[in-house]
Amino acid sequence: MSKIYYRPLVSPHATGPALAGGWARFDAVELLRRGQAPRRAPASDIPDDILEALCAPRAPWGGVDLSAPRVMGILNVTPDSFSDGGRYLDPDAALAQAAALAGADILDVGGESTRPGAQEVPVETEIARTRPVIAALAGGRPLSIDTRKAAVAAAALEAGAVIVNDVSGLDFDADLAPLVADRGAALCLMHAQGLPETMQDDPRYDDVLLDVYDALAARVARAEAAGISRARIAVDPGIGFGKTEAHNLALLRGLSLFHGLGCAILLGVSRKRFIGRIGGAETASARDPGTIAVTLAGVAQGAQIHRVHDVAAHVQALALWDAVTDNKG
Repeated sequence: MSKIYYRPLVSPHATGPALAGGWARFDAVELLRRGQAPRRAPASDIPDDILEALCAPRAPWGGVDLSAPRVMGILNVTPDSFSDGGRYLDPDAALAQAAALAGADILDVGGESTRPGAQEVPVETEIARTRPVIAALAGGRPLSIDTRKAAVAAAALEAGAVIVNDVSGLDFDADLAPLVADRGAALCLMHAQGLPETMQDDPRYDDVLLDVYDALAARVARAEAAGISRARIAVDPGIGFGKTEAHNLALLRGLSLFHGLGCAILLGVSRKRFIGRIGGAETASARDPGTIAVTLAGVAQGAQIHRVHDVAAHVQALALWDAVTDNKG
């Protein structure tokens, strides 16, 4: 018999289990099998081990408590990122922007663009861009290094970062997992199909939701085998990384499935192209209202960490969400 996947059907009226010990509750699940129509079942039908993975409270990640939605502010120190490339390449400009992202729970510092079509950056260049900024910001909010490379991560961790955000999900550099394990850092494993240079050429899946789930499960297992505990791992379905608009929407609609991996969920949708196409916003900076809408849809499915450009708008939106829902989903 084919594998069964359990996707919690979150509802604001549910009185059943809480996803990841948080604010989103469910009374029923969607049973998914490859090649078969989904079937609905009560939450009481979930096997104990699956229920434990879905519902166990998540440990603090990078020192950040996950009992409420958290904001990860994007700080790109690159010349070519799709939304703000070049604006914060100068260290003084980067530090000014970090101050402007005051409401973020985490700052994610990246020195290599991974937008579609982006070319790989030499390690030395990436370190030169990121290490001074991280060193200057160390001692404040938890800092994340957005990199695929062990040498860049090592320099950032030495400078004060506590999280490694790897868009390759440990597929790019074999030395990264042992480094993270040794340093005791938190880790985000993102799913991407292919490299940034070519990932949007012709992405294909048999079943995007289940394919991405299985790929992330394999990456989590690889991280654990390297000595990184599941409590230190967050997973990111990689919206826009080797996915069409239809793939992105399918992943967002099915997002609650990923709680079954027993990890925190990080969602990175900020200013992505599909938001602009659906929302009629051609320029990246005009996509913040659509980003907030998608973020709140992710919050409704229990996603804990939201990586965004416009921190102030998201902090305000989440404050209103919390007031209206009383943090009960």
